[in-house]
Amino acid sequence: MQLSETSQRFILHWGEMGARWGVNRTVAQIHALLYLAGIPLPADEIADTLGVARSNVSNSIRELQAWNLVKLVHVQGDRRDHFETSTDIWDLARTIVRERKEREIEPTIGLLRDLLASPELTVDGVERAARIREMQVMLESLSAWSEEMLRLDKDTLTKVLKLGARIQKLIRGQPVDGGPPAGGKKRAVGAVPES
Repeated sequence: MQLSETSQRFILHWGEMGARWGVNRTVAQIHALLYLAGIPLPADEIADTLGVARSNVSNSIRELQAWNLVKLVHVQGDRRDHFETSTDIWDLARTIVRERKEREIEPTIGLLRDLLASPELTVDGVERAARIREMQVMLESLSAWSEEMLRLDKDTLTKVLKLGARIQKLIRGQPVDGGPPAGGKKRAVGAVPES
């Protein structure tokens, strides 16, 4: 498959971004290629297009399958296995949030609960116990919020995110949608409103 310079830049950047998030660069690049292609691709074509070893492609695809980001499909008249990913960016975002929540957030919440239930909790001091509790509350709130967001359809989720950005601007006293700042003039953070 021939890639334009734009596609190459996108795939390279997706790989760099993945590496920053703890995902193998090749895994992220394969995902980017499948996303841009929008059609199922066989592993040998993926390897040739990206210039990586076939064994690296196989291992990377297994990892993407474990994350529920890539699935195996068969193409009529071709005996090779083909692989595809969703081209709906919101669907991909939901999958990533769901998987990260399950793999990272929930186990951490479980550990924090165990630590907080331990009779030895205060051996290191009340301040450390309070920090553990604060982290648990924050992660439980994040988990509950993400669960609610995962239930929303794409249109509603888009509206919620835009509304959240507008609310933040209002709180900071910034103009919303090109209008004047909230309250007519900008006040310093923490300033008492004039009566």
